[in-house]
Amino acid sequence: MPAVSKGDGMRGLAVFISDIRNCKSKEAEIKRINKELANIRSKFKGDKALDGYSKKKYVCKLLFIFLLGHDIDFGHMEAVNLLSSNKYTEKQIGYLFISVLVNSNSDLIRLINNAIKNDLGSRNPTFMNLALHCIANVGSREMAEAFASEIPSILVAGDTMDSVKQSAALCLLRLNRTSADLVPMGEWTARVVHLLNDQHLGVVTAATSLITTLAQKSPDDFKTSISLAVARLSRIVTSASIDLQDYTYYFVAAPWLSVKLLRLLQCYPPPEDAALRSRLTECLETILNKAQEPPKSKKVQHSNAKNAVLFEAISLIIHHDSEPTLLVRACNQLGQFLQHRETNLRYLALESMCTLASSEFSHETVKTHIETVINALKTERDVSVRQRAVDLLYAMCDRSNAKQIVAEMLSYLETADYSIREEIVLKVAILAEKYAVDYTWYVDTILNLIRIAGDYVSEEVWYRVIQIVINREDVQGYAAKTVFEALQAPACHENLVKVGGYILGEFGNLIAGDSRSSPLVQFNLLHSKFHLCSVPTRALLLSAYIKFINLFPEVKATIQDVLRSDSQLRNSDVELQQRAVEYLRLSCIASTDILATVLEEMPPFPERESSILAKLKKKKGPGNLPDIDDARRNVNGSTEHSENTEATKKSSPSLVADLLPTNRPRPASSSPIMRSAGTMGTTHPFTDLLNLNSTPSAGASLLVDVFSESPAPPSVDVCEENFLRFVCKNNGVIFENQLLQIGLKSEYRQNLGRIYVFYGNKTSTQFLSFSTSVASHDLLKTQLNVHAKEVDPLIDGGAQVQQMLNIECVSDFTDAPVLNIQFRYGGTLQNIAVKLPVMLNKFFQPTEMTSQDFFQRWKQLGAPEQEVQKIFKAKHPMDTDVTKAKILGFGVALLDGVDPNPANFVGAGVIHSKCTQVGCLLRLEPNTQAQMYRLTLRTSKDSVSQRLCDLLSEQF
Repeated sequence: MPAVSKGDGMRGLAVFISDIRNCKSKEAEIKRINKELANIRSKFKGDKALDGYSKKKYVCKLLFIFLLGHDIDFGHMEAVNLLSSNKYTEKQIGYLFISVLVNSNSDLIRLINNAIKNDLGSRNPTFMNLALHCIANVGSREMAEAFASEIPSILVAGDTMDSVKQSAALCLLRLNRTSADLVPMGEWTARVVHLLNDQHLGVVTAATSLITTLAQKSPDDFKTSISLAVARLSRIVTSASIDLQDYTYYFVAAPWLSVKLLRLLQCYPPPEDAALRSRLTECLETILNKAQEPPKSKKVQHSNAKNAVLFEAISLIIHHDSEPTLLVRACNQLGQFLQHRETNLRYLALESMCTLASSEFSHETVKTHIETVINALKTERDVSVRQRAVDLLYAMCDRSNAKQIVAEMLSYLETADYSIREEIVLKVAILAEKYAVDYTWYVDTILNLIRIAGDYVSEEVWYRVIQIVINREDVQGYAAKTVFEALQAPACHENLVKVGGYILGEFGNLIAGDSRSSPLVQFNLLHSKFHLCSVPTRALLLSAYIKFINLFPEVKATIQDVLRSDSQLRNSDVELQQRAVEYLRLSCIASTDILATVLEEMPPFPERESSILAKLKKKKGPGNLPDIDDARRNVNGSTEHSENTEATKKSSPSLVADLLPTNRPRPASSSPIMRSAGTMGTTHPFTDLLNLNSTPSAGASLLVDVFSESPAPPSVDVCEENFLRFVCKNNGVIFENQLLQIGLKSEYRQNLGRIYVFYGNKTSTQFLSFSTSVASHDLLKTQLNVHAKEVDPLIDGGAQVQQMLNIECVSDFTDAPVLNIQFRYGGTLQNIAVKLPVMLNKFFQPTEMTSQDFFQRWKQLGAPEQEVQKIFKAKHPMDTDVTKAKILGFGVALLDGVDPNPANFVGAGVIHSKCTQVGCLLRLEPNTQAQMYRLTLRTSKDSVSQRLCDLLSEQF
């Protein structure tokens, strides 16, 4: 770099900065800045031409003022003029100003591009570096279009200096990340691989970063880099620190390059060539050996560099998962870090061992560290490290240590941080079920789980308990006895009451012989909890009471008195009132035989995959669960044995088909009795009660881990959790888990729409091979055209990338497309599916109308098939302003003064599609006294009326 002459000190700039620092107040600073801006403006507009030094000095002052937080609206042209200077310092300041202040939409971009093109063609290495740095810093699409084809030729040219090659490689990397579609893949791609053999390690480091990014996108094009990377890595790890003196960092030879080479090798499977594979194995063994050597320096920089290479090497060993010796050695090395005084090392060791625990070669070695991990769970002060310890215990669990691990998790649960309690509950429930040899232990564990952390026990957990108890006759009596004893505690969690009500309603007769748990005692115990519970739990208890009438005729009168009471027959909740009336009537008119038939014991459930795993997967993020599939891992020498249950009996109708509350919609007019009558002789409506709609598992295990990677493409549950929240809004977060946040920003005009999707990496680790696709079923493809732009295949830790979706509404539609996301995190393939909030109402254009026009049009749309009306109960507080905002967000124009009743809301709009336009009128009538709404929609197309009614009614 040219030396800076003494005259380039810019004394005027130094005086200005000193004046700013000496200002006693913000007002004084602003006053001084305004004075300086006025002076600079007058100099730029003056008749006297400024020399290069003066321009540089004033541009520097403007840059400093901008960095203080003030807007700069002039001086850009002077900065561009500096680019044509032959003095390094003037050109440098010009490029610096442009990189910071000039945006890609500037009118000066063409002049800037011409100046950059001149510098790139000058063959002056200093000027070429400045130009390449500017392109990389701005990184705009316009710059990519102008220079993406020129930079590769500079990179691979034989006469290009090393410093320019470095800059060219990093500039190309930047453009590939911002505008990958504009970077041409030509013959230079084969030549750039050979830069790994370059004598200058700076060039090799920059080239490795570029090749790694390109290999993630097109692995086959860069396969030749494997042998070169291994050869270069071998030379580095076998060299002494003095051999690479310029690139040795605290006695560690080229740590950054080593890490990048190891990361490049993780883009590919283990080498097929035996000699190459052996050489790579030697490199990894050498790295592991060096980790055991005494440190050559006590400084933290030495240990950081050494451990960075070590952890990347372990990541490569885990990625290949093919060398048992290396995997065991890596596990032992990580085990030493579990008690290290450095928190970050303990965290990384636990995280890496979670992955090692799922390998058949290293699982047993990981298990030897169980006491250390349990101790970390108890004593670690950092919550993130404790969470990784929980993950590792979950991953290393098998039948030999399940009881110990579950007991430790339960013990920790009492003092665990609230943010991770739900996750621990799910893991305990999964482990207790999967490794339960004695199902009495399973029942005890789950009841203890509810006692310790009842608020965090989801419905999936207690549903599963019910399913297992019903399916296993040997545990039914014990479950009834245990839950009866648990309910005697003065304070019981509501989830325990649900389990107790269900189990005693089904199997209370098994413990009724003991006077301490007689039928009346059981009933009084359950009913003592009734007034403390929510409406769904009360509904379940009423169903348990009618079961008691069948099991214990001696308590029939007592239960009928309860059902007959005003608090039940005149209950404000329609569900409770309906159950009380129908159950009371049934108990009065039905004979003993009919009652026994209708209230027969629940049949066994068909064996299905556990919904608890789906819940945990949803919480942790798809594909991010440690693999606990014993058939694959084959620990303890043989595949784990699971119990087979009896074949499902032919079921009989049940009065309490909805004994457990589910989220499936039920016709408002139907009642438990009518549903039962309608299902006589058919499959039992309760067989899919636990919302387990998957096909029966192929294996015999009661709990099947369906989330481990397999050759078949994984079936991913489509996330619809936030779908309806976007009916009346266009921006927000549609999906979020511990790895990824997906945000949307949408805009629509007539039949066209555009959605900007923002993918945010919430971790500190890169997402590799990131790709997305939008899927629609055949009918929807004819109704809605969706075109997705390509997305960057690499997302750095903490970074965010954007993707644009263009949408065209061809005709009215009901369903919505699904956005599928796939990427690799920590070597594991992640699959996420999210339902895109593209609804029919998004293509509304609001229409203003007078009262006369509205009612005239209302009468024209009077045919029965054109009108849809729905009366529904308010789900949210009935606030007028909120209701107005939602109707406007829905897309129609809100018409004031049209309806004779000022409390009603009236709207009008037109749905635009490519084929047709559909006019729509709506009227919303709130009844605040009854907390009800009546929504009426009239359109010229019946399917449109129904769809819009369904969407809007869910918002109130």
